[in-house]
Amino acid sequence: MPPLHKATVGNFETYVLPKVVEGTPGDKALAKSMIDAWHKDGILQVAMDPVDQILADNAFNASKQFFARPCREKEKYVDDQSFSGYIASGEEITDGVADYSEIFTVTKDLPLSDPRVQQKWPCHGPCPWPSEEMQNTMNAYMAYLGDGGEKILQLIALGLNIPIDSFSKFTRDGWHHMRVLRFPQIDKTNGKGKTGRGIGSHTDYGLLVIAAQEHIGGLYIRPPYDGEKVANWETSAAGLKEDDEGWVYVPPVPGVFTVFPGDMMQYVTDSYLPSTPHKVGLNTRERFALAYFHEPNFSAVMRPLKRPEEEGIHYGTHFTNMFMRNYPTRVTAKRMLEEGRMDMLKKKELKWE
Repeated sequence: MPPLHKATVGNFETYVLPKVVEGTPGDKALAKSMIDAWHKDGILQVAMDPVDQILADNAFNASKQFFARPCREKEKYVDDQSFSGYIASGEEITDGVADYSEIFTVTKDLPLSDPRVQQKWPCHGPCPWPSEEMQNTMNAYMAYLGDGGEKILQLIALGLNIPIDSFSKFTRDGWHHMRVLRFPQIDKTNGKGKTGRGIGSHTDYGLLVIAAQEHIGGLYIRPPYDGEKVANWETSAAGLKEDDEGWVYVPPVPGVFTVFPGDMMQYVTDSYLPSTPHKVGLNTRERFALAYFHEPNFSAVMRPLKRPEEEGIHYGTHFTNMFMRNYPTRVTAKRMLEEGRMDMLKKKELKWE
């Protein structure tokens, strides 16, 4: 466990996803067990199959090759429209404090010819890939996780006794994205952040998080506790109880993904499946991780499943607000404000109704 953090060590349920979700009694029993695990622990683990393992290994290798480049070279790979590309250690902000994570963010990779990019939709643009090899490797990994994400959404719907497409109907052409992460060794930082803190306490924006970590640990989660309620779309969860007791360390386990709900899953289920607060501590060696986010369509208007008549939350606005909050000085944020792109979020053509 990383130093400077107090936590118990978690022992989490691990599941094997079916090849196809068909609504069988076995599927329903699996789904109920997964939901129970989320209620108890806040997360669950999914076993990698051989293809998963190869794709994950390739993605980790590609990430290490990129982060090993000189800083001046990495800084070239930034897109000023999509928030994708390189983020230097100390650039990301959580609860007003710089994080030590070094990141390459992969958002939806749209060519400049795409009509949405031409019309200057917020956060829409290309991903500034440093090489074709990295592009192909990360896209293959994300596509495979996308299939897994859809299965998980279908299973959760079965477990809640609602139509199997209740969640996946939001994810057509989903705004799936990924954070390729490197954390420095605890005593080899640039001094911009807080000692021992890789990423501050927060929740994630969308439906599902599917994360992979190598053999150096650093991830902590906060399981559901009676009396602790978070609604990140209303009041920021950044920094929530970051230094309190009650955190659980997620030890690295070979061959598994860690899966937990995000803000939109909490919102549409009326907090029955709450978004899981988590944070990252720096360890005595550098650490690498991959965090994939299985998301609604940018234009989707999310509504509580039991109250579809509500006005709802426009996912694109929620996503944009979160990125603007985390990267207030990034060139992308500046361009968004200078060109009035935030105002476009109010337009009807950017929303499913």
